[in-house]
Amino acid sequence: MRPLYITGPTGSGKSTIAATLAHRIDGEVVNADACQLYRNLEIVTAAPTKEQRHIAPHHLYGVLDVEEDCNAASYAELAKPVIDDVIQRGQRPIVVGGSGLYMKSLTHGLDDLPAGDPELRKELAALPLEQLVIRLRQLDLDSASKLDLNNRRYVTRAVEISILAGRPMSEIKTGWKKSPPDFDGVFISRERDQLYSRINRRVGQMLDEGLTEEIKKLPKTLSATAARAIGIREIQEHLAGEYSLEHCMDAIRQASRRYAKRQLTWFKKELGFQMVCLRQAEDTDSAVMQILSLFPQPGHA
Repeated sequence: MRPLYITGPTGSGKSTIAATLAHRIDGEVVNADACQLYRNLEIVTAAPTKEQRHIAPHHLYGVLDVEEDCNAASYAELAKPVIDDVIQRGQRPIVVGGSGLYMKSLTHGLDDLPAGDPELRKELAALPLEQLVIRLRQLDLDSASKLDLNNRRYVTRAVEISILAGRPMSEIKTGWKKSPPDFDGVFISRERDQLYSRINRRVGQMLDEGLTEEIKKLPKTLSATAARAIGIREIQEHLAGEYSLEHCMDAIRQASRRYAKRQLTWFKKELGFQMVCLRQAEDTDSAVMQILSLFPQPGHA
């Protein structure tokens, strides 16, 4: 029994599709979304609803404190035993999420990617971005020529990996297992206008569900991973009186659309995922039928 991987941009309906598919084939859902791993971020991360979790078992949702860091390597350590356990019980794991590296850590495997070091990260956090860029160029000129050097998180992680591994991050990235990918995976795609409309509608629903109160209850210190959840910074700025709620909600919509675009770019380059394109009139059942036509499940029509 092999896992079935479902990915796609934010707002594409992955969670609902995964839960419905798992119910249809007696499978179990395993989370591969970086931010949905955290407790007390259910609304801002659009984690599966109680209704979705009721129709099929769900794993690795809300398992980390928001102060804990996580990366692709540590995620794989969490996920592999869960997936193996589901398989040993005769069920099919439905691994769902839009975090590219987390998904790839399972579908392709990681090689020599070091885990984060809190002390080193604290040291790097104290440096101005300009100094981090200089250090990156000294350690890994190839990565420095390809990364967005205005993105502090990317630069910091590249420096951190290069220091911990004792060799450039660009060399380590070539260490991803190079054998042709052999896995069952689908990428959920929707037309851009439809996707953006879904994102905008979902952001409004998050507010109705209590987004502001959820963010208000968070501790002052969040891990770098948890803090990346779109909506946290924006709502915190509103709570601090810096911007109106309407302004912040527009910012969340815009950030979510940009994130969806980055996800589309990422997964278009990844081999092994079959495309499932949903038009406006097509719903969850249509997606499930398309997935089952690509990967028939013995004993299920």
